[in-house]
Amino acid sequence: MLATVAMVAIAFLAPAGLPRIGIITSASVLVALLGVFVILWWRIDLSDRVEETSLANFISEDVLPSFITDEDGVVLFTNRAARVRCDGRVSDTLGGTLKQIFANPSPILNRLQGAVSDAGAAREEIVTRKGHVRLSVHRMSDNRLVWRLEDLQEKAVATRSAAPQLPMLMLGRNDAILSMNEAARALIGRRVKSLDRVLLDPNMRQGVPTDISTDTGRVTVTPCEIDAGAGRRALYFLPIDNPQHTEGWQAIEELPVPLLRVSPSGDVLTYNSSAKFLLGDELRSGVLLSDLMEGLGRSIRDWLRDTLDRRAGQNSEFLRLRRADKEVFVQVTLTPVDTADGPALIAVLNDATELKTLEAQFVQSQKMQAIGQLAGGVAHDFNNLLTAISGHCDLLLLRHDQGDPDYADLVQINQNANRAAALVSQLLAFSRKQTLRPKTIDMRDTLADLTHLLNRLVGERVSLHTSYDPVLPPIRADKRQLEQVLMNLVVNARDAMPEGGQIRVTCEYAELSEPMVRDNATVAAGTYVCVTVSDEGIGIPPDKLQKVFEPFYTTKRTDEGTGLGLSTAYGIVKQTGGFIFVDSIVGKGTTFTIYLPAQDAQEETVEADVVAVEQKVTPAHAEGVILLVEDEAPVRAFASRALRMRGYTVLEADSAEAALETLSDPSLSIDVFVTDVVMPGMDGPSWVQQALKERPDTRVVFVSGYAEDSFGETQSRIPNSVFLPKPFSLTDLAETVHRQLH
Repeated sequence: MLATVAMVAIAFLAPAGLPRIGIITSASVLVALLGVFVILWWRIDLSDRVEETSLANFISEDVLPSFITDEDGVVLFTNRAARVRCDGRVSDTLGGTLKQIFANPSPILNRLQGAVSDAGAAREEIVTRKGHVRLSVHRMSDNRLVWRLEDLQEKAVATRSAAPQLPMLMLGRNDAILSMNEAARALIGRRVKSLDRVLLDPNMRQGVPTDISTDTGRVTVTPCEIDAGAGRRALYFLPIDNPQHTEGWQAIEELPVPLLRVSPSGDVLTYNSSAKFLLGDELRSGVLLSDLMEGLGRSIRDWLRDTLDRRAGQNSEFLRLRRADKEVFVQVTLTPVDTADGPALIAVLNDATELKTLEAQFVQSQKMQAIGQLAGGVAHDFNNLLTAISGHCDLLLLRHDQGDPDYADLVQINQNANRAAALVSQLLAFSRKQTLRPKTIDMRDTLADLTHLLNRLVGERVSLHTSYDPVLPPIRADKRQLEQVLMNLVVNARDAMPEGGQIRVTCEYAELSEPMVRDNATVAAGTYVCVTVSDEGIGIPPDKLQKVFEPFYTTKRTDEGTGLGLSTAYGIVKQTGGFIFVDSIVGKGTTFTIYLPAQDAQEETVEADVVAVEQKVTPAHAEGVILLVEDEAPVRAFASRALRMRGYTVLEADSAEAALETLSDPSLSIDVFVTDVVMPGMDGPSWVQQALKERPDTRVVFVSGYAEDSFGETQSRIPNSVFLPKPFSLTDLAETVHRQLH
């Protein structure tokens, strides 16, 4: 009606002619939009009111007191049971209404309203002067909450008649006492609000007897604390006067904390249901504690005796259960007690599996990091030694033909030097510090090329079955290193089946719509090429499964393996950007699964195999001036002789500073710098960058026993530079220098 009047007024006041028609049209559009908004608002409000009315009708006859409030606690509806429970005195707010039941309802309402924001529903049990009640809340809509009040007095009476109740305090932050059960009120004799009003010793320890203050005087109890969620803790007081008493232990039986009563000799006398659940079927009366758990440097019997005699430095120890089904760690706290039958011990158990697992993972990560750093350093030194050994062996082979008696010995030296270089390469692969030559490859072609060699590796007793999807996206990886990973996995699968069997190698397309979390690793969502190698072998026990990727860990005999195969595979896969996981069932077999990131089609490039197309033949005689900078004298001696044999003029320097001093002569012409990367004082890239300011056209060959990735960014900023990893042969050095000159 108002909109119509407004439109008529606008039409009347507007000037005649076309302007009036335009104004009337615009006003009509505005009125129409206003009408749409009014209708939408009316429908939303009607929907909320219908929902609220329906719920109010539903709970109006509920036997439990119920309230509907908004987010601010304003009471919108109360049912008949709520009005009866509050004697008809219902306030405008829920806090004001519940003051008749709780002494201070505000903290309770704030806790529940905070919890319902996260979970959609919450509840809390509170001990009041008139009994035990439960207050629960459910979210109905964005601005509507449903509260219900349940009287648990009859339930509490039934529970007390079935079993004695242990004194319990519900603690909040800063040790504030949120509630007390009736047993706690009977023990302490009054209602207290803070834990320091009860404990006489502020340094309370779980499972260790302590004194509390009561209206009847000092009482000694054993505290047990468990997490109650939402930042709360439940603190139970265990009696220690006569723990073997039937009624006392019946109360302990209901406690959600694993408890044992142990004799001085270590025999389990009594236990509760929580302990049975934690320790498994092996727990029974009369069994020795040492038969249930292990892990102490000294015997458990000596630990029990020292605890009884009060000689133990600490009464708490972390032990490993002797369970065959899974690995479980427990923290055991011993408390000596005196009983009618003599001295005994109460053992309070806490499941510490998660804590010890995290601790073991942290220690393992630290150990792997230390070994990785050690492997990188050792590999660098070994590469220098192997370069000198294999290089001088190459020089000797040039002076001996196959008819020479020393030729076979020199070949053996060369072959063993190459084997040592391969071992060092495995160390670098484990530490993820090797130099990879990634390129775009097709796993179908790689697997097809490798199948013949794998068939020869597995032998006659083992059959190899390979399969792959007909369409697979390309990946970017070092083909040679990836082949090494597959060979290591297949060889391990073969060794796991001494009586024969089948090995299956599959390549499949895998697409993860969401991240996959497994074995403390997160595989990002995306497309992958999934490679699996499975066998039908003896399997890996669960306690050994987490160690298979550790370096030098092996189940083979001393002369059958180095323990670097799987750690090498792990390092190569991780350096490639992939993930590797292992699953195993003892007696049924093992499966290794590798996820390699697929390369996008637009990123795919056609890369020529440099090794295949490059001309490997180096002229017997060449010309050019080489500045050789190497701090290791044996390596420098071999490299200079190798280059001089090819006809190059070689200037030597044992440090970067000596090289710059040599270059201070402006009349000296240098064609190629051949320099080590890591040296005492100034490193290779630093002195080369300084030298190139005066000689910008000079070519550079970097050599190092470390991986190229360790200084790849620095090298990329130096023009006309290439990298030659150690150990290198005479031919490798000569060909690299020749390519730089031509």
